[in-house]
Amino acid sequence: MRAIWSGVISFGMVTVPVKMFGATEEKRVAFHQVHAADGGRVRQKRVCELDGAEVPTADIAKGYQLPDGDVVVLTATDFEGLPEAIAKTISVEAFVPEEQIDPIMYSKSYYLAPDKLGVRPYALLRDAMAASGRVAVVRFAMRERESLAALRVRDDVLTLETMLWADEIRKPDFDFLDSKVEPKTAELKMAELLIDSLSADFNPEDYHDNYREALEEIIEAKVAGREVVTPPAPAEGGAQVIDLMAALKASVEAAKKTRGAGEEKAEKPAAKKSTAKKTAAKKAATPARAAKGARGETKTTDLHKPARKKPATKSTSTRRSA
Repeated sequence: MRAIWSGVISFGMVTVPVKMFGATEEKRVAFHQVHAADGGRVRQKRVCELDGAEVPTADIAKGYQLPDGDVVVLTATDFEGLPEAIAKTISVEAFVPEEQIDPIMYSKSYYLAPDKLGVRPYALLRDAMAASGRVAVVRFAMRERESLAALRVRDDVLTLETMLWADEIRKPDFDFLDSKVEPKTAELKMAELLIDSLSADFNPEDYHDNYREALEEIIEAKVAGREVVTPPAPAEGGAQVIDLMAALKASVEAAKKTRGAGEEKAEKPAAKKSTAKKTAAKKAATPARAAKGARGETKTTDLHKPARKKPATKSTSTRRSA
């Protein structure tokens, strides 16, 4: 992993030099826009809507639109004048119980690793936090903006969870909240029974991105030159009015049968699984990776909406630039 930020954790009079690394990665199949006839890349240009000229990256600035349509242009020099007091510091504001932080506030996860000179104070902070059962609410600056975050211990590593600010959490405002709907006692008990029958421990490895895996198989099949089988489309149908109680009972019975079958299967000796499908997938994947590497494909990041002749009036509330 490559460090994306470096600085110090500051709590009281103690500082811990650290480096920040991305703790997660989104695995998705990336596509380029290409000409269907010959596969040539289709590029998009940054064009000024006033004179129609293509604008070089070096000449692109950030603009804040005023209610009357005028635009305030901010350059890199303007951002250099912002406060730099916490630019390289993760400042601990308070240590709080983790359950007091609503998970909806969490945004992105990062690992913090100690610098060579910071191993001892790093271990001190980590072990003290683990013993306290609390997480640290911190502030730090990265990518031209100040962020709120929670610092906690995970697998003996200090993990930084960036958080949304309180005013960035939307309040639910739906019409159904004004209506007073109370489930029947029998329905509620049956729903609780269904929850009990489906209760289990969470194991992340049990869940897979079926869409991505199927898409990768299609790509590998095209590279390998073998026939692609199109799965049947799901049956179409509109919304149906159902008997809630009957549906709950049926769900409970189905869950019991599924769990019972799983327990019987677990008691029997595990049968050897066929590896033919995996072998074929591996053979197909090899040329796919080779072809991908030979083409030197990269992700397309220049997608943007067409420019409009006259900017629309925006809200007066200040927006942060990402």
